[in-house]
Amino acid sequence: MKGREHVRDEPLNFTIVLFGANGDLAARKLYPSLYQLVLWGHLPGAYRILGVGRRDLTHEEFRRQVRDKIIMFSSGTIDDMEHLEYFCSRFFHVRLDIERIEDYYSLQKEIMHVSGEPGLCSHLLFYLSTPPSLASVIVRNLREAGLGGKHMECGGWRRIVVEKPYGTDLRSAKELNAEIGSVFGEEQIFRIDHYLGKETVQNILVFRFSNGIFEPLWNRHHIARVEITIAENFGIRDRGAFYDQTGLLRDIIQNHGLQLLASIAMEPPVDLAADSVRDEKAKVLRSIRRVSPQSVERAVVLGQYEGYRAERQVAQDSMTETFAAVDFFVDNWRWKGVPFFIRAGKNLAETLTEIVITFACPPQNFFGPPESCSYTANQVILRIQPEETIAIRFGAKRPGESVITDPVYMRFNYRDSFADPGMTPYHRLLLDALEGNQMNFIRQDSVEYSWAVIDAIREAVGGKMPEIYPVGSWGPSRTVG
Repeated sequence: MKGREHVRDEPLNFTIVLFGANGDLAARKLYPSLYQLVLWGHLPGAYRILGVGRRDLTHEEFRRQVRDKIIMFSSGTIDDMEHLEYFCSRFFHVRLDIERIEDYYSLQKEIMHVSGEPGLCSHLLFYLSTPPSLASVIVRNLREAGLGGKHMECGGWRRIVVEKPYGTDLRSAKELNAEIGSVFGEEQIFRIDHYLGKETVQNILVFRFSNGIFEPLWNRHHIARVEITIAENFGIRDRGAFYDQTGLLRDIIQNHGLQLLASIAMEPPVDLAADSVRDEKAKVLRSIRRVSPQSVERAVVLGQYEGYRAERQVAQDSMTETFAAVDFFVDNWRWKGVPFFIRAGKNLAETLTEIVITFACPPQNFFGPPESCSYTANQVILRIQPEETIAIRFGAKRPGESVITDPVYMRFNYRDSFADPGMTPYHRLLLDALEGNQMNFIRQDSVEYSWAVIDAIREAVGGKMPEIYPVGSWGPSRTVG
């Protein structure tokens, strides 16, 4: 029997207004993803992409730039150049200084100046592929120019996609949410975290709630520990100016790390409506115990890789962390007392993202040291990257006369099991935004709950210098717990 397949509605004509159209994210992710969606038949017959940037480009110059970037960054070979040229013909460039309100009036005229194709001026997606610090001024000027999301002359829908980070702490996140919320309703705001578009992250809900063998055990009575690792084997590259003002806690833990934690720990939603799923994630984030000055020494380890201070645009006396390990506790009925350990860092031994759920020891351990069940530890291992796998680890008898227990694995690999590789995160999230499906985007309350958790850690740590760790290691020698 085939699984249930989600049938998408017929797509409506639309216009994407892309701020930061000449940037790296647009070139590497957005343009190739939009082109692939066209090839798959997910976009309507009529659409426009208005690229907004400070450069003075003609439409033709911009189209050549888009074409070159698609050829450079697409995952496969472009077989139909004629079709690619037609796709690029749907692009238009609008020169705009983000600070100048007059330029937004020109943008408004360009949006309304369309042919007879219906929907192009009434269905608008504003995509902010810009530094988050610019979001407030962009939104304010959209409102002043009559492009605000709540009311518009020609009806239809208006939506806005905002890239992370959403602020730098709880206060700034609330200010940003209020600023955007004064122009767009919450149902129109799509706060993007590309991790939520990954197939293996989306599969967490399916794995948990469609398999009766796991859900009865998914609680504090049977699970001893949850470990989430988000490791990269490279440093900050050319992001020194941004990273030295941000740090690992705010760059990774606040969004990717806590969103993975919420996916693992959430209660079953009443249905698969976007807000039903996001309600349960928000409850988890709200329930996370705050780290205090009394618990910080046991619960938090921060590190900085050797040579970080010599990186370009990094302060020579920088106190910024490039590694963080934190023991979180979710103080609710299901998870009280179970540690959720998140470890993330730069320049570590390998690039790896995985979630390891370790189940409690059996009441009696006949096949190993009485004080330990490490030889028979039962684990579920969700590997998000680089390989996309799910494994179950359990103890089995080694062949031979003696009863010796070894850990063995049963492993499911996406690549081996499915011929279709599925969508990349930006394929899926772009399509979801165009269709108005918010399930894989972060809601305002979850943003603020997450920042409250991170603010408490940073306040408890104070000005303490992160521990230096060797490049290529797994971080500082000291561990949490």
